[in-house]
Parts: sequence; structure tokens; C-alpha cells
Amino acid sequence: MREFGSHGINRVTEQPTAGHMLLRAPTLPISPRAEQTMAMPAMRRRWTPEHVRRLIDESRAWPRYELIDGELLVTPAPGHPHQLAVGELHLLLAPYVEREGLGLTLLSPSDVELRPDTITQPDLYVLSAGPDEKLLLTIEVISPSSIRTDRVTKRDFYMESGVAEYWVVDLDARMVERWTPHQETPLVERSTLTWQPHGSASPLEIELSLLFDRVSLKSEIARKALDRR
Repeated sequence: MREFGSHGINRVTEQPTAGHMLLRAPTLPISPRAEQTMAMPAMRRRWTPEHVRRLIDESRAWPRYELIDGELLVTPAPGHPHQLAVGELHLLLAPYVEREGLGLTLLSPSDVELRPDTITQPDLYVLSAGPDEKLLLTIEVISPSSIRTDRVTKRDFYMESGVAEYWVVDLDARMVERWTPHQETPLVERSTLTWQPHGSASPLEIELSLLFDRVSLKSEIARKALDRR
């Protein structure tokens, strides 16, 4: 158990570039081609961390159980594009975070408690080093059925909890929405995403077109391999 400040992490179990601005309301188009990962509120009752932990089976990563403001969020196993995108981002982020001495890059499943009575499992996140550990970055890769959860519920939660930056990765629109606290609209990146958190000597530059191309290519390879079975 780790105890930190009001915006720190209570428990962990396990210069942006110019871009387009997007109105806060989640009105972006949804492509039917996205994998059918589901993130939905469970029955309308007040859940507690104790209730949620009784649902978690540590022998398997899915379904994912999260708790925000008494609402249980259940996410079944995602499709290949989602997991490939998370993996590709981890391959880009982890070496940079280590080289810059920023902290750790972690993947779901990994419980994070940013506030009392909450449990979240970001797809990918960066935990800062040092005694005053903070989340420098959280990332969620969306699918059609998780659009409200990722673009509204989790966005509001992470921003209100003091997370330095939140990325919403949209594979079908081939873009990344970047949120920071106190902003009303995200910065939308479609070409090059430049990330330089406080304390880093140099920025990380991610060519999004290359990233999305790799995910698409690997997803097609996986699909064909499964079709041959």
C-alpha cells in the first residue's frame, strides 16, 4: 500500500505541437470497422471497492472491472487492433520513459486508485519516479461501445484527479485526442504527436501515420492467420 497526496496514487497493483481543437462533446463519427470491445455500466447500484475486488479473478486479464463514482464499468476482452495498438504504444513509450528517467510505463491489467473508492485500469500509463509519484500520462484505445466511457467518464475522472495528460486513441479516425487539466477542448493530433513531460530533456515524437499503419497491417495478418484455422 502506498499513501500519497490528494492527487497522488493511493495504490498501484502491479511541448505538445499545434493541432486541431475539438469541442468537448463526444460527437466524432464512429466507424463500424472498429473491434467490438464493450465498456458499459453494470446494473444501477452503488458499488464499493470491496464489491469490485470480489469480482476480479487475478488468473485472467478479462473482463476488466473498474469503479468510478460508485458505477461499475465492465470491459470484455478487446479485439486484435486494440491490443496491437496498446503494444505498439508501449514499445514507443517505455524506452523513452526509461531513457529520460521519468518513471515506469505500465499496462493493464494493473489497478490504480487515484481517489478513495475508485479503481481504474488504464490501457497504458506512465507512473512518475520519486517519492511523490503521479500519473504523467494515461492512455485509452477506444472502440465504438466504449466511446462514452473513454471520452467522457474516464476523461473527466482522470482530469479531476490531477493526471498530467490523457490520450484517447481512435484507430478508425487515425487520431489521438490529448487532454490536460482545466482545458475545455482536446488537442487533436493526426500527424506527429510530440510529448515532453516536465523533467524530460528531450521530447518523444510519434509519427501517427506510421503507428496506425503498423497496427492495421498486423491486425490484417492476425485476421488472415485466424481465418486459416
